[in-house]
Order: sequence, then structure tokens, then C-alpha cells
Amino acid sequence: MGLTVLMNAGPWLSVPPPGYGGIENVVATLVPELRRLGVRVVLASVGSSTLAADERLSVFADGQFPSLQRPYNQVCGIAQAHLGGVVRAVRGRDDIDLVHDHVEAVGLATLAAMGPDGPPVLHTLHWDLAKHPDLYGQLDGGDRVRVNGVSAAQLARAPAALRAHSVGHAHLATPLAVDADRRPAVEKGEHVVVLGRINPGKGQEVAVRLARRVGFPLVLAGPVGPYHRPEELAAAGDQARQNPDVRYWDERVAPYVDGVRVRWVGTVVGRDRDDLVASARATLFPLRWEEPGGTAVVESLALGTPVVATARGCLPELVTHGRTGLLTEDEDELADLLVAATLIEPDECRQEAARRFTPAVMARRYVEFYDRVRDLAGPVLKAA
Repeated sequence: MGLTVLMNAGPWLSVPPPGYGGIENVVATLVPELRRLGVRVVLASVGSSTLAADERLSVFADGQFPSLQRPYNQVCGIAQAHLGGVVRAVRGRDDIDLVHDHVEAVGLATLAAMGPDGPPVLHTLHWDLAKHPDLYGQLDGGDRVRVNGVSAAQLARAPAALRAHSVGHAHLATPLAVDADRRPAVEKGEHVVVLGRINPGKGQEVAVRLARRVGFPLVLAGPVGPYHRPEELAAAGDQARQNPDVRYWDERVAPYVDGVRVRWVGTVVGRDRDDLVASARATLFPLRWEEPGGTAVVESLALGTPVVATARGCLPELVTHGRTGLLTEDEDELADLLVAATLIEPDECRQEAARRFTPAVMARRYVEFYDRVRDLAGPVLKAA
């Protein structure tokens, strides 16, 4: 289709990431489908990224995520250095039709500051939009800079200035959804899985209390701060408690983890993750925040496992209550819903995923966004 997009994944993790990495996994899912549609992709990431692209742009050889544990004044230049490389690349060539940016706050601010002679920009919002009120509440990207959300619920909470720049939302996708409706059924076990980074917003403290009270086996799968495995966290010692997620783990979750009824298996990827989720009676999302995107939700549906969750954020958009999962606004009701989840047909979950959450569906939506962003930018800026 003759379109060249600079895909800015940022400096934090390689694409695809070696383990947990939400934004980087989204980019790794989107880019191959865009290229199948004829979009030429220049990937701005770290040098260790292995995702196939038409060109690569790197400022850092490896992912800088571990640096985020250092004080702000020691690491605040990392994202800016990466964005500096992006800006230099864009200004030094005339064949970039659009920048698709995924770097929180800094990406939007830097690309908007390029002024009217910069390229059209689509900035995808992957996070809680209450985090940066000063930036979002005063955003002025003119006709050139636009944003999109990953759910309608996320955008509904956005400040007015940010919503004024929105071209809509695109739900997240998973490669697991491809032909999910043709995948054979997996024998279900008794265990329940909670997927995702362990922190207060994800509500693992609710899950462990439910497991102890009701008596179902629970598996927690996800990192604690920068620590992906139990042995990594144990080896870090007391210094790990500088991280708020580690303190949350120590104080609110770990006392319930006995290795039998409640287990923490760390970050699980690939076949191990698929087997764990596909054989679960349900995935549990006891959310205590407004979940913006829900990658783990669509992964669960693609693997034929119903979702039980608090009805917050994007969950009501992704889960059809009574057909692909069960939702409630009352945490105390989650235990009863986990029992009732056995009545949900796994085939219904897989069919819904195959219809709504494939990478091809997401890529077509983004091509629509690219066309709209370029049209809104105007013919002069498209040629810049």
C-alpha cells in the first residue's frame, strides 16, 4: 500500500520481549500483520530486538528496563535519548509517512514538540490515563498528532484535551486467537490462574484470600517488580524492598503463598503459559484499578478458558457475561463465580477470540487509524 511507518517501541525491552513485556508484545503482534498488508515498517527499539522489520533504528544495544529501579535523576535521560534518535531519523529523511509511537508520556511530548513541520503521529495509549494529568490536560498536537486508546473505557476516563486528539480505540490482540476456534479442547484441571504483574491494581491479594477461604488451588503467574522468578527475588535480599511491588508482595500476598494451595510460578511464557492457562478452570482478574487493555484476558479466551473478573475498565468490552466469562462489581461474589465458571463452554471462548482478537483484526484497525491521522494532518504535512 506504499506506506512507511516508524514504529517506536521504546528503549526498555527488546521486541519481542524475553518474558513479560506488555507494550513490546503488542508491537511484536502488530508489525507482522502490518507488513502482510503492505506497510513498510521501520522499527525503533533496542539492538537486541529480533522482530523482523524492513529497517531498524536503535540508540541502545540492549533493553534498559533494569535501569528503572535506579533513582529518577539517574535514569530520566534514557527515554529522551531514545526519542532523540527517533527525531534525528525522522528529520533526516523524507520517506517516513507516519510515526506510530508507544513510549509513555515522553514519546507524545517529544513528537508533539516537533511542531507543524514534523510527521503525522499516532500515539497509542497503553496505560492508566490518570497518570499524567499535566501532560494530557494541556496537550496541543495541532492537526498532526493524534492518539488512540486500547479500549473505550480507557478513553472515557481521559482528560478533554486528550480525547480531542483521539481517533478511537483498538482492542489488543493475540496470535493465540488465530484459528482458536479450530483448536482441540484441553482437559480442564481444578486450578485457577491469575496472570499479570503482581501489584495492587491487579488485586492478587484478593485472589490469595479467596483461595485460602474457599479452598481452590491458585497459581500466580507474573513478575514481582523486575523479578521474574522466585529465586531471583530471593537472591535480591532486602534491597528488593525498595520496589513498591515487592513490598506489596511481601506484605499482602506472600503470607498466603504456601506452595500447595497457592503457588507463585513467576513469569511464564510460550508453551508453558499456554498449557497452564488452557488447563485452568478459569482465569481470575480481581482488579482494583481500571484495566485499560487486557492482553491476558484475550489470551485466556483464545486458549478456551473462561474469565472471572471484577467488571472494571475494559473487562466488560472483552468478556461477554454468561458466555465467555462472568463479571461482578462485588469482590465477595468472585468465589461463587469461580464455581459457576465451569458452566461456560470453552468453545465459546475460542470462537469469540478467533472472531474479535486476532492480529489481523487489530492491524486492519490500525491501518484505518493511519489513514485518518494522515488525512487530518493535511496534504502539506504528509509530504514533509
